[in-house]
Amino acid sequence: MSRLSKLFSVLLVSVSLLGAAAPASAADDVIVQLDWVVRGNHAMFFVARDKGMFAKQGINVTAIRKGTGSVDALRMVANGSAQFGFGDLSTLLVARTQGVSNTALVAVNQKSPLAMVSVKARKPLNSAKDLKGMNVGVHPAGSTYVFLKAFLSKNGMSLADIKQSTVAPPYENYLVMGRVDAVPGYIDAEVPLLEEKTGGPGSLSILQAADHGLNVYGSGMFTSDKMIAANPQLVQRFVNAYTEAFGYVVAHPDEAVAAIVKANPEYKGQEKILAEQLDADFKHTMYSGDTAANGMGWIEGKRWGDMFDVLQKEGSIDASAKASGGFDMKFLTAAKPLRK
Repeated sequence: MSRLSKLFSVLLVSVSLLGAAAPASAADDVIVQLDWVVRGNHAMFFVARDKGMFAKQGINVTAIRKGTGSVDALRMVANGSAQFGFGDLSTLLVARTQGVSNTALVAVNQKSPLAMVSVKARKPLNSAKDLKGMNVGVHPAGSTYVFLKAFLSKNGMSLADIKQSTVAPPYENYLVMGRVDAVPGYIDAEVPLLEEKTGGPGSLSILQAADHGLNVYGSGMFTSDKMIAANPQLVQRFVNAYTEAFGYVVAHPDEAVAAIVKANPEYKGQEKILAEQLDADFKHTMYSGDTAANGMGWIEGKRWGDMFDVLQKEGSIDASAKASGGFDMKFLTAAKPLRK
């Protein structure tokens, strides 16, 4: 072998060894901020982590943190304390007009899961007008307050038409104890818990937003505008994993509940409640014509704009504020979500 050939062989071996020794690129560490205590519709985060969907996308979710409301979840994602979050999308729109700039990536609840709720045996609700004069438990901040004002406005009323009793979370306890006549609540969160305490299924009167004129999106997954600008590749990979997990949750709800409990052992024994929360979403909030045509989690521009108009009309958004986006479907489109 010539000297030149020997030298070439040595170089090839050296390059090969360097390649073998080179470490794999590190996964991106990510924190997820939830809006509240863990619920059924948070399952996608736990499934994506437990089943390796995040890992496959080069993402290491270091924490899925419980929250104290959508307002705080939005603030923490916007300021970089967390990279992705989950919360009420009406509240996201309101926050954008106040300088808290996040963008919705997936609308999990195509119909709002928020509803006005009463104990049927005490104060039955057959229509929104039945709320007139009732003592309503109000937490004067966050998603339930935004919803209450919009719900009343859409039905020709205002806060002046009800008696307000300021309550602190968990405010549904005030309803159980009879201290208030009605409360705003989530049919995929508080309602299954309330039914257990008030006589089981059928014990409550429930006026869901979508059935009474308020056609807005519910909760969804979001990130900050800064994240989209600085690292769109990470956003895409996160949406890829989340979207895959969404399809898995739809197909395997029992495994979704198991993943929640595995990550949150304090929920051991609450599997039935978590399953009922997910079932409420499957039956009442997650599916629409848009999810059939475009995939789970879709946000349609006109509906988004109508939601802004509703919130501005009832006063949650200042009259001088201009609509400024707030959702981006290019990441979901590229992730090819399940159509259902």
